[in-house]
Amino acid sequence: MKFIQFLFIGMFFGIVMTKSEVISWFRIQEMFRFQSFHMYGVIGSAWLMGVFFVQLIKRKNIKTHNGSNIAFKNKDFSVSRYLFGGTIFGLGWALTGACPGPLYTLVGNGFTVFIAVILSALLGTYVYGLLKNKLPH
Repeated sequence: MKFIQFLFIGMFFGIVMTKSEVISWFRIQEMFRFQSFHMYGVIGSAWLMGVFFVQLIKRKNIKTHNGSNIAFKNKDFSVSRYLFGGTIFGLGWALTGACPGPLYTLVGNGFTVFIAVILSALLGTYVYGLLKNKLPH
């Protein structure tokens, strides 16, 4: 019962992803072919909301639901890091037709083939964890 709130947040997220059509392979294909603004609009508005809420959290010193502080750590900026990571992310997105967030929504909508994509993503994350100390950061 302790984590029921997260179940409802996940269900809401899945409904929003489905109704906004961002889980649609055709919408993703349109984006990568520069045929539609739909996905760019969704991503851009999500980015703007993220910036707004991070600034709100920082300026109003908003705390988590259990009262602890929210800390933001500065990361080192490296062009190669973001270029390499973004390329891998984009290739995976283009090949599978889905980014990591909506994968569970796709399975929930009955596209069970995405279980293989989820397992592959988990395996890739595990392998990264093994190799992290040997990779340039």
